Amino acid sequence: MRARDIPNIITFFRFLLVTPVVWAMLNDRFGLALLLFGVAGLSDAVDGYLAKRNNWTSRMGALMDPLADKLLLVCTFITLGWLGWIPIWLVVLVILRDLVILTGATVYHFRIERVTMEPSMLSKLNTFTQIMLVLAVMFSRGIQELPHLWIDVLLYSVLITTLLSGVGYVWIWSRRALHRRPS
Repeated sequence: MRARDIPNIITFFRFLLVTPVVWAMLNDRFGLALLLFGVAGLSDAVDGYLAKRNNWTSRMGALMDPLADKLLLVCTFITLGWLGWIPIWLVVLVILRDLVILTGATVYHFRIERVTMEPSMLSKLNTFTQIMLVLAVMFSRGIQELPHLWIDVLLYSVLITTLLSGVGYVWIWSRRALHRRPS
């Protein structure tokens, strides 16, 4: 093991945290789930800091880091939907947006040119609202119940940012594909 592998090892650790987070929620241990989710978030910050500060970036890390984050978020959304703590329609919308983006990126990659990951500001805002919703629901279930209005505001924030960022990606990448399509 080399020092430059540390960020990827931390990312791998984040993959391993998905199962315990889901297990904790399914067993009504939301305080533990919140703690583990927080550890995952902290590990994301640490591996990103180390990779950038020490120039320990790699193609594998660039692919695995967002995949680990997405897997954790999607699994927590599915679990919270399954348990009835967030609406199923929102879970479906979040997953559908991700599938549309993934499908579009795959088609673009194989038909037009190599895709480089470029999260838009709306996408970053969407990820932030999703994380805040998960944290709020876990906190409300495991530590102290939050006002329903707070959860509702976060639910609709996720709805709006999911729709806007999804449409934004389709618009931007469709236009890019039309202008760069091989003859």
